[in-house]
Amino acid sequence: MSLGDIWAIMRRRWYFMVPLTLLSLLAGGYLYRTIPVSYESQSSVTLLDSTAVADMAPTFGNPISNAGGSLVVTADVLIRTLQSSDSAKELHSRGVTDRYTAGFAPEADSPLLTLSVTGTDRANVLRETATLTKFAAEQLKALQAASKVPAKYSVQATPVVLPQTPVSQSKARYQNIASVLIVGMVSAFLLSILAEGVAVVRRRGRATAGYVPRRHRAHPPERAPRGPLVRSLDATTILTGYLVLAFFVPSNLTLPALGGVGTPANVFALLGLLWYLATWLGGRIRPAEGTRLPRVAMCVLAVAVLLSYLADASRDSSHQEVLGADRGLIGLGVWVALVVLASAGIQERGRLETLMRRLVVLGTVVALIGYYDFFAATNIADSIHIPGLQSSTAGISAMDRGSFTRPRSTTAHPLEFGGMLAILVPFAVHQAFDPVRRHAGAMRRWAPVAIMAGALPLTVSRTSIIGAAIVILVMVPRWKPARRWAAIGIVLGSVAGFKVIIPGLIGTITNLFATFFAGSDSSTQARTVKYGAIVPYLDEHPWFGRGFGTFTPDLYFFTDNQYMLTLAEMGVVGLVALLALFVTGIHTGGAIRRLARDDSDRELGQAFLASALVALVISATFDALSFPMYAGMFFLTLGAGGSYLGFIRREAAAAQAPAATPVPAEAPPAELPQLVESR
Repeated sequence: MSLGDIWAIMRRRWYFMVPLTLLSLLAGGYLYRTIPVSYESQSSVTLLDSTAVADMAPTFGNPISNAGGSLVVTADVLIRTLQSSDSAKELHSRGVTDRYTAGFAPEADSPLLTLSVTGTDRANVLRETATLTKFAAEQLKALQAASKVPAKYSVQATPVVLPQTPVSQSKARYQNIASVLIVGMVSAFLLSILAEGVAVVRRRGRATAGYVPRRHRAHPPERAPRGPLVRSLDATTILTGYLVLAFFVPSNLTLPALGGVGTPANVFALLGLLWYLATWLGGRIRPAEGTRLPRVAMCVLAVAVLLSYLADASRDSSHQEVLGADRGLIGLGVWVALVVLASAGIQERGRLETLMRRLVVLGTVVALIGYYDFFAATNIADSIHIPGLQSSTAGISAMDRGSFTRPRSTTAHPLEFGGMLAILVPFAVHQAFDPVRRHAGAMRRWAPVAIMAGALPLTVSRTSIIGAAIVILVMVPRWKPARRWAAIGIVLGSVAGFKVIIPGLIGTITNLFATFFAGSDSSTQARTVKYGAIVPYLDEHPWFGRGFGTFTPDLYFFTDNQYMLTLAEMGVVGLVALLALFVTGIHTGGAIRRLARDDSDRELGQAFLASALVALVISATFDALSFPMYAGMFFLTLGAGGSYLGFIRREAAAAQAPAATPVPAEAPPAELPQLVESR
C-alpha cells in the first residue's frame, strides 16, 4: 500500500478523521490552558562513615575517603525509608504536600542521594526541599537509634548541595498534550482503516455473488498516476528507513515529549507498524506462512509487560515511575513493530536478503565511526546536534580504560556498541561465504567482517570479547576442516596483529579477565554489591515486578545485568518471557539449519543461532534492552529469523510435494477426434 492509498482512505473516511482530530486539538489546547507550570528543586546528601571507622587505616580520620562499601546499602535503606507511607505522612504534617522523590544520584557508585520536590508554587517548593533535606538526616539518626548503634559508630548524612532555586519543568506538560494529540489522531487513523477493511470484505462478498458496484465497473483506461505518494511501499523499505535513523542519529537524541524512547528511529518504527496495520486491514497483505513463532514470543513478552504495568499502577509509585512505565509501553510497541514488519511484512525472500545486506553494510559504517573515535580519542556523536531533538541523558564524555579511549560511535555506550556489533558479525560472515555473492569480489565481501570484528577489541570490554568468542565457538566447528583451520589461523594472526599495531591493547583485555577470575576487579565487586541491594525489591514484587521501565538509575541504580533488571521490573513472569525470546531465536536458527537444502542456508541458520546465543549470554553483562540501538537490532534479527524460517519451510514443503504426489497408472491412449476437411 502506497502513501497515496493511505491518503485516499483518510479522505474517504473523513467522518472519522476530521471530528477526532478536532477533538484531540481542542483537548490539547484545554490541557495547555489548564495544566499549571511545575517547578522542581533539588538537593544532594551524602553519607559519611563514623569517626571510629575513619580513624583506622587507610582513611586516617578522613570520613569522606571511605564513602563506599556498606554505606551504599545504608543509603539504600534510607531511600526506602523516605519512600515509605509513614514518612510521607510525617512530611505531609510538616508541610511537604507536593510530590517528592529520593534516590541515588545519577551515575554515582557512592552513597550520594538526590532529593527533589516538584510543585506549582516556586517559593513553597524551595521550603519543602529544605524540609525534606532536614528530614532525611533525622530519619538516618532515628534508624541508627532504633538499632542502638553507639554514637562513635553512627553514620552521618551531610548535605553537599543545598536546596537549589526551583526551575520550571515544562516537559511533563508537553508530554501530556502530545499524548492526547497522538492518541486522538492514531484512533482516527485506526478507525478509518478498520472501516475501510470492513468495506473491502463486503465488496468481496458482493463480487462473489456476482454483484459489481458502479464504481467497480469497466471504465476507459486512465494514465497511471506518478509520484512518490503512489509508489508502493513494502516492509523492507520501511525497515531500511528505520536502520538509517537508528544507526546515524545518536541514541541519546530524542524528541523532548517522549523521553528516552523517543528517538527518531523508534517513532519511525511505530509509524511503520501503523502502515502494516493499514495494509493488513485493507486486505493488501497477509502474514507470511510459517512465521508465527517470533510473534507468539512477543505476545508472551507483551503480557508480562502489561502485568507489570498493572502491578506498578496498583502500588504507591512515584510520578517518575509512572512516566517510566508509560515509556516502557512505547518501547514495547517499537519492539513489536520491528518483529511484525520483519517476520510478517516481508513477502519475498529477495527483499529479506536485501534487508540483511543493508543491515551489514550500515553496521560496517557504524564500526568505522568507532575506529575514528578510538584513534582520535574522542566521540563524534558529541558533535552531532539536530534541531528539535534533545539529549535524554547527561553529557557523556569519552570513556577511557587503561590508556585507551573506548569508542561508542553513534550508540549510547561502548557496551552497546560492542554488543550490537557482536550480534551482526555472524551475518557478515555468512554473506562473505555466500556463493551467490561471489561476483562481488573478495574485498567487498570480507571488508564488513574485518571491520566489525576488528572493532570489538577496541571497546576494551569483556562483553565484546565474550560475544566474539561465542561467534567463533558456534560457527567455526560447523565448517569444513580446510575453512576451519584457516579461520583459526586468521584469528590467531589477528591477535598478533593487534599486539603489534596497538601495543598494550591485548594485555589490557587479558588483565580484565585475569582480575575478574581473581576476584579483584572493582567493576565486578561493584556489581556484586548491586546484586545484594536489589534483593529487597525482588522480595516485594516477586511475580510481576515493580513495572517495566520503572527501575531507572536516577531513582535507584544501574543493575548492569538485564536478567536482574527484568526480575526487578517484571518479576519471574517477565524473566520467563525474556528467556522465551532468546530460546525462540536459538530455535529459529536451529530449525533453519535442519530444514535447509543447501550449505548457504545451513550457514545462515547457524548465523541466526550464534546471534541469538550472543544476546543470551551478554545480557548478563549489561542491561542490554535499555539501549535502543542494541534492542532494535536484536528484535529486528529475531523477526528476520522467523521470516527466513517461513521461506525455508515453504521451500521444503514445495520440494516434497511432487515426491508425495502418487504417479497415476498408464492409461490407454484416448481416441483422437477425426479431422474433417473444411469446405
